[in-house]
Amino acid sequence: MTNLNVKKALMLVADGSEEMETVIPIDVLRRAQIDVTVAGIALQNENYAKCSRGVMIVPDQSFSNISEENLFKKCIYDVIIIPGGLAGARTISSNSEVQRLLASAHQSGKFIAAICAGTIAIKSANINKGGKITSHPVVKADLENDYDYQEERVVVDNKVISSRGPGTAFLFALTIVEQLLGKEKRDEISSPMILASTL
Repeated sequence: MTNLNVKKALMLVADGSEEMETVIPIDVLRRAQIDVTVAGIALQNENYAKCSRGVMIVPDQSFSNISEENLFKKCIYDVIIIPGGLAGARTISSNSEVQRLLASAHQSGKFIAAICAGTIAIKSANINKGGKITSHPVVKADLENDYDYQEERVVVDNKVISSRGPGTAFLFALTIVEQLLGKEKRDEISSPMILASTL
């Protein structure tokens, strides 16, 4: 029997996605007992995504196989996550079905989380324009005219969670956990990971 209280996350991955920004959130969210589905988008080899530094990540399924009913009629995911890596971020953000999913999910009160160059997908989906956002400096110019651009390591505004790069991936992931499950759960999973006092 499915536990209806379990939070669900969808991680999107493409060729060129940044490895740490993909794997660290997956790992951290699963430590918090969040049900994470990894979906590959437009992969050259359907069995894996070749990431920005050559690491291969095997998705749970293809994005195209996620049912339209789940995606567009009633999004089953509590958060949708977009990693950086410029090539992967461009593939994800330019996909019209991803744009539609992100927009409808956010409109229905779900969280959208993006890190590094992945934040351009937030703009592509026309989400939270004028709100606070951050990103890797390489895409700052793409965002600062449409958003209240911030330099903080992680920014949360109107159910949009954004972050800066590989070095902020743990803080990004823990912020997602806290937003979905509270600070107590964040603290519970942080301790065994022996994280630095300043992330």
